[in-house]
Amino acid sequence: MAARTYLFVPGDRADMLGKAAGRGTDAIIADLEDAVAPAGREAARAMVAAWLAATAGAPVERWVRVNPGDAQRADVAMLGDLPVDGVMLPKVRSLDDVLRLADALDAVGRRHVKILPIIETAHAVLSLPAIAHGPRVHQLMIGEQDLGAELGVAPTADAWLPIRLQIVVASAAAEIHPPLGPVDADFRDLDRLRRETRALYEIGFRSRPAIHPAQIAVYDEALRPTPDEVAWAEHVVATYEATVAGGRGAAIDREGRMIDEAVVKLARATLAARPPE
Repeated sequence: MAARTYLFVPGDRADMLGKAAGRGTDAIIADLEDAVAPAGREAARAMVAAWLAATAGAPVERWVRVNPGDAQRADVAMLGDLPVDGVMLPKVRSLDDVLRLADALDAVGRRHVKILPIIETAHAVLSLPAIAHGPRVHQLMIGEQDLGAELGVAPTADAWLPIRLQIVVASAAAEIHPPLGPVDADFRDLDRLRRETRALYEIGFRSRPAIHPAQIAVYDEALRPTPDEVAWAEHVVATYEATVAGGRGAAIDREGRMIDEAVVKLARATLAARPPE
């Protein structure tokens, strides 16, 4: 199961990194890219390395967002043999970017570290199937701020629906985890965040990155099935299993609709994502 909530933390803020594991998120992304000025990258790498070493065995996933281009080599070299779950790759344009990162990780002996490409360029959108099938690609993320600036697309939900669905389809076709939703810089209007995150869930997204701890609980709630959805799924699975065990024909739900294997698969996925009791 992929993490549901991720929290971006600036790689040059040792104080924030030290507190991040207690914020209730499933995964932490130490950011060496957008959150760090070029002049501060070397110091940030040292802070991220110290954080990774100090949090070995922590009950959260730990990711590092590396830089594109020449700075990426130093970012990857910093990882050394430190415990890290994955590397987030920004500004992806094609499968070649994923292959270069995989080769760089191999060169430092990190053959099992996961890769999470961010789809935030027009070239990446056109290369989605290849990127999703890339080596060690665990999940995709949509980067709507950079992609919107390149495309000239306004930051409205309707405008993004076609591209969001392309990323969901590419992820499913590659049999990787469902994608991460976009970053949202507003951490005050939590009702709006909840509605928009729920809309992402309904089209196939199952996780979202936060830039502020206040967003984490909202995302965690909105990216889970509702009580009604859980009750429906329990009924479907129980009805189907009773029908199969009894050697009868097609299972029928309480509304008189046929339950086939596709419906059962959806119901079981819903139960797997339900909130903990």
